[in-house]
Amino acid sequence: MATLLLMQSRGRVTAAEVAAELEVSVATARRDLEALSAAGIPVYPQQGRGGGWSLVGGARTDLSGLSEPEARALFLLAGASASANPEVKSALRKLVRALPQTFRADAEAAADAVIIDPARWGQRDRNRPGVVDLLQRAVVQRRRVRLEYERAGARTARMVDPWGLVDKDAIWYLIAGTERGSRTFRVDRVADAQLTDETFRRPDDFELTAAWDEVVGAMEQRRAATSATALIAPALLPVLRNQQGRHCEVDGPVADGRVQVRVTAPTPRMIAQQLAGWGAEIEVLGPPEVCAELARLGAELVRRYGTAE
Repeated sequence: MATLLLMQSRGRVTAAEVAAELEVSVATARRDLEALSAAGIPVYPQQGRGGGWSLVGGARTDLSGLSEPEARALFLLAGASASANPEVKSALRKLVRALPQTFRADAEAAADAVIIDPARWGQRDRNRPGVVDLLQRAVVQRRRVRLEYERAGARTARMVDPWGLVDKDAIWYLIAGTERGSRTFRVDRVADAQLTDETFRRPDDFELTAAWDEVVGAMEQRRAATSATALIAPALLPVLRNQQGRHCEVDGPVADGRVQVRVTAPTPRMIAQQLAGWGAEIEVLGPPEVCAELARLGAELVRRYGTAE
């Protein structure tokens, strides 16, 4: 595809030019060009001085005749996988070089607009917020957005520079520049978003994957402030791990056949709230603060429901 795009944008190319642009050997470039011709793509070689390979009659193929919106959509989709796949990242870099010059800026911005972090932070609603499409467009086009953001029952309005989006197990996060520096917003808390005509320049040293790693590190540090050790039957372990995500670590089996796990959360009370519903299916060994919270929750439930007939 990169070779076809390159031929379409330049009209005629040599094997040496293809090799230089797409970071392959001249022999590989020549084999690829010959393979395209053998596969029925309308390309042909011209020998001699000033020769090279061309699309017959300047033809455009379905594969290489991308419109600007199609190119942007392709790079937006593939770019999300590139952070976890070096091969995809390399392929996108080569494809960018083969695009017509007028397409490149938007394609490069789209390729770096979104990353996908598959690690779970627990159970989540998998509905995609409708505002994601607007924010993706803002990231690619480098346009400021006026957000109305809800948190802890309060709604605030702010102007932000959208730098990048992260899909973390179907929960979307926006990393944006604000007057107070870089901030991270949960997209499902965005009550309203308006695309403005104002443009911005993303910091030259900003790299979305590195920025998200910093956010995750800070979040994990807060979320793992307290840990509890518990025992659970092996058959129930997958359910607990699905519920707790990366905040459930397996220590190993114990003598009675159960599995010892470690569950983390910001506070003892939050761990107790997450585990109380398991009842006798899980045995919490400690720390004492979590056990005390479980006892308090149990007493509350007995007071409310213990006398019910």
